[in-house]
Amino acid sequence: MKAYRPRGSRRAVTVAACALVTAVAAAGCGAAPTADAQDSKAGKARSAADLGGLDKLVAAAKKEGELNVYALAPDWANYGEMIKAFEKKYGIEVNNENPGGSSQQALNAAAKRKGQPRAVDALDLGTAYMQDAKTKQLLAPYKVEGWDGLPKEQKQADGSFADNYGGYISIGCDAKAVKECPETFEDLLKPEYKNKVALNGNPTESSSALSAVFAASLANGGSLGDVQPGLDFFKELKQKGNYVPAESTLATIQKGETPISIDWDYLNLGYGDKLKPKGVDWQVIVPEDGQYSLYYNQGVNKYAPHPAAARLWLEFVYSEEGQNIWLKGYSRPALLDRMVEDGTVDKAANAKLPSVTGTPKSATPEQEAAAKEKVVQGWAKAVG
Repeated sequence: MKAYRPRGSRRAVTVAACALVTAVAAAGCGAAPTADAQDSKAGKARSAADLGGLDKLVAAAKKEGELNVYALAPDWANYGEMIKAFEKKYGIEVNNENPGGSSQQALNAAAKRKGQPRAVDALDLGTAYMQDAKTKQLLAPYKVEGWDGLPKEQKQADGSFADNYGGYISIGCDAKAVKECPETFEDLLKPEYKNKVALNGNPTESSSALSAVFAASLANGGSLGDVQPGLDFFKELKQKGNYVPAESTLATIQKGETPISIDWDYLNLGYGDKLKPKGVDWQVIVPEDGQYSLYYNQGVNKYAPHPAAARLWLEFVYSEEGQNIWLKGYSRPALLDRMVEDGTVDKAANAKLPSVTGTPKSATPEQEAAAKEKVVQGWAKAVG
């Protein structure tokens, strides 16, 4: 995905509050960070060098002892392994709130919890939402050690955020529940798919579902600057009775509630691995008539209560170890091309990535922001 621009998911207070069960669950019982953590040396660091190097950053993060993240589902791009590996390597506890949440919910949490110990430290968002975070001045510029290895088009010049991992919109299908699996968006309109087609979220607050609207638009004469054909497609899908309003998950697929799901290829492929032992033949294809790709982005919350841990988290997910963990989850890490060239890529994991013919399109941050606004205004009218 080297050629594609950054695009863009998922899903108080005082030290004394640690005595409360709710606070323990949300923030742990370490020393409560102060509201002015962003003014600390770590909070002002724009690179590890500003703290004296990576070893000093590690020491500062270990002293903080915790990291708050939001909406990082364990089965999303291999986040379960990513979090465990980070905790094991650095001895830092990761508080992962609302793992099934969306990009919008993560953004809301970052915006509303300034100065709170349970504020989000690091953000993983689709580009439209990360761009929104930047506009709201919620991001602290930080350039990881591998920053220079990221293509120019995959990072913000000011260091506010950058591509981290990505994939392609795909169609997943239970081949045992569906006689013939669809291969294109056009196929999804066929009568045999009545009450079978779902998204993994609501496109008004989910980057993955918004990207499905982009893909549907491209498949129906639209463009990156015009997603109305995508809205029209889902309206027709609903009118034909094919669209299922339930959001698809591993559980809904296994129960047979969402036998066809439009989702990222890395999620659908991961589902396939988990569903196979349960007797579900989950097939995955990237539709040729609506090829759309996207990278999710990483950024540090300007108001992170654990500023050193937030920056160390970025260092980890952009490291060779972290990037290969993404790859094992079928997602395409931003540094994949460089790692293939220098031999640091996990060759076995890379070989499992599905080949995609043609050139998928990917929206600019401006196009994605405009599409998000359009979809927020029109989604309810399209699907009721």
